[in-house]
Amino acid sequence: MMDIVKTVGAELSVVAVCAALGLARATYYRQLVPPMLGPAPKKFVPRELPADERTAVLAVLHEDRFVDLAPSEVYATLLDESQYHCSERTMYRILDENQEVRERRNQLQHPKYAAPELLATGPNQLWTWDITKLHGPAKWTYFYLYVILDVFSRYVVGWVVADAESKALAERFIRETCERQGIVPGQLTVHADRGSSMKSKPVALMLADLGVTKSHSRPHTSNDNPYSEAAFKTLKYRPDFPENFGCLEDSRAHSKDFFDWYNKEHHHTGLGLFTPFDVHHGLATARHAARAVVLAEAHRAHPERFVNGPPVPLPLPTAVWINKPATPERTEAARA
Repeated sequence: MMDIVKTVGAELSVVAVCAALGLARATYYRQLVPPMLGPAPKKFVPRELPADERTAVLAVLHEDRFVDLAPSEVYATLLDESQYHCSERTMYRILDENQEVRERRNQLQHPKYAAPELLATGPNQLWTWDITKLHGPAKWTYFYLYVILDVFSRYVVGWVVADAESKALAERFIRETCERQGIVPGQLTVHADRGSSMKSKPVALMLADLGVTKSHSRPHTSNDNPYSEAAFKTLKYRPDFPENFGCLEDSRAHSKDFFDWYNKEHHHTGLGLFTPFDVHHGLATARHAARAVVLAEAHRAHPERFVNGPPVPLPLPTAVWINKPATPERTEAARA
């Protein structure tokens, strides 16, 4: 058929002949190209090291004294010994050809810490605590604010301001807060970061005596303690927060006013715009129902103003996580 196309194509166009024969033009033109006889030969580069020399360079890089060194160190050491095998860049190319371009130094591999996965379905199940500095009257002087926060309700169950960070104070502070909230053994998990007071032996022994489970954030991971960090940000970003406190009593008075407002007046977005006090003390359900009545009456009075249907109040929290698991199986295991 190709001979027919070539013969007739001398008088007619290739397009017309291929159309008449039902033949693709690509097939015709493909037959005109001579078949390739294997891959193209490799281009000769006179600067390229022969195979035996490349093997010798790799052997040098594998010597005991060089196996943990970067090619730059090997290159410099060989020059000081009056030896030159190849350039530093060629050493990298040879290592790359053998899949050995990696960290060559002998370094400590830090273990991978598992993220804490903590769930609270009601108040006094999961607390988080932390310490933040408050600037004192002079440079390099600080007061230390200890805060314990209930993760489910965001209610500040305890706080204290001291002129120094103390392990003994932390132990006494947590113990008194547990007694004030009526915590029983097996009820509570306390989460904190890895500060010296948080990891101290007095605090660990006290929590064990009370039957409280302790949990810690991963090293250098502030996201594992987000609720304490958010509360401190709310404290320090308020307009009345001073740059410096004149004395310890001044910082305590300011903290008392703030936490009274935070617990009883601050409508928290994570709580459906209810206050931490309402959620922590079981008042939010009744107030949620009352809000639903108000919104229903507003809809009956002016239904044309609500294009998306009858409005409903924001839902109350039912489960609050620190590092919620990605898989449903792990979520169910944590609930159990």
